[in-house]
Amino acid sequence: MKIGILQTGHSPDNMKDQLGDYGEMFTKLLGGHGFDFKIWSVVDGDFPASAVDADGWLITGSKHGAYEDHDWIPPLEDLIRAIRETGRPLVGICFGHQIIAQALGGTVEKFSGGWSVGRTEYTVNGQPMALNAWHQDQVTAIPSSATVVGSSDFCANAALLYDDQIWTIQPHPEFGSDFIDGLIRTRGKGVVPDHQLEAASALLEKPTNNADIATHIADFFKKERP
Repeated sequence: MKIGILQTGHSPDNMKDQLGDYGEMFTKLLGGHGFDFKIWSVVDGDFPASAVDADGWLITGSKHGAYEDHDWIPPLEDLIRAIRETGRPLVGICFGHQIIAQALGGTVEKFSGGWSVGRTEYTVNGQPMALNAWHQDQVTAIPSSATVVGSSDFCANAALLYDDQIWTIQPHPEFGSDFIDGLIRTRGKGVVPDHQLEAASALLEKPTNNADIATHIADFFKKERP
């Protein structure tokens, strides 16, 4: 099964060589499940020719906002709707979660409650899960076709399911503690309140459910659909 990864952002330059770019993180996260991967860096204008160029699709995170004026966002929304029409499975992570919701009629905003950073506890698919977060934007109104399947005290619409074809989640199952530590030291300073960065640093050694979400994503891609 070929999974097309639509990369919508890049790792910080000083972390990319050691920890990988966003697309590579997902090939590692989903490695061992029998997939072939192709990465299209849509943030740089590199798009697939059509929605049938892969058997399943995944949209990565990004430092950009889904509501921002970038040349690559409208064609990405068009591609999301085209994928929906094909019936192929689609997964969205963080920005991917948000841009899918926006493309299908939802609302994404800079959340007035501030940031969620580091290890955060969620309920996902009815199970308690600890996953790494790094976001201020949120899906504040879900599309009519979406069902909420994950939430936290901070993020009401943390995971969404669309007719068993699209599954999206706000936190980052591809981020390990090393990557969060790097973000705290690079992108976090002067942007995220210091007390939140300190709290996130204190939780770096605690385990997360990244592997459980990876298995769920793999099973979601492989599921037989009409």
